[in-house]
Parts: sequence; C-alpha cells; structure tokens
Amino acid sequence: MSPVLRRTKKKAGERLVTLIGKPGCHLCDDARAVIEEVCGETGAVWEEKDITQDEALHRAYWEQIPVVLVDGEQHTFWRVDAGRLRRALAA
Repeated sequence: MSPVLRRTKKKAGERLVTLIGKPGCHLCDDARAVIEEVCGETGAVWEEKDITQDEALHRAYWEQIPVVLVDGEQHTFWRVDAGRLRRALAA
C-alpha cells in the first residue's frame, strides 16, 4: 500500500510572494501596493525581483510584467486582485 501524501498548510510567515517587474512600470507600482497591503495583513513575506537585472526572468516574463509568484508558482500577471491573493495565501 502506498503512503498517502498530504499537503500541509503553510503558516502565513512561511508563504513567499514574489513580485517580478521593472523600474518605471506603473502596473508594477500598482501590484506592489496590493502585495504590501495583503502581505502586511496576512504576515506573508514578500520580495521583489527586477527583470532588467536577471536575464532568465527577462526571457520568461518580459511580456507579462508585473508577474506575481506565490511560493515560486505563478499566481497572476498584469493586475493583482487583493481578494484572490488573500485566498491563495490562506490555502
């Protein structure tokens, strides 16, 4: 009999939100404001990565910025919905 794999719910401080964008991007500024608010409320950690400083990120995401990752997986791009991000962090 194979073991059952269970997905363990992470605590808020264990969740990582990554904003991938670039300087001078107004959509990135909007996304940053939403991420700061939601992470501040939930206790999730967030970071920002600049595609102009990382060739691999530039190749992967330049047409989609801003891109938001939750725990390394793409959550959304262009516009960040605060409610949807809260739900993702609560899962």
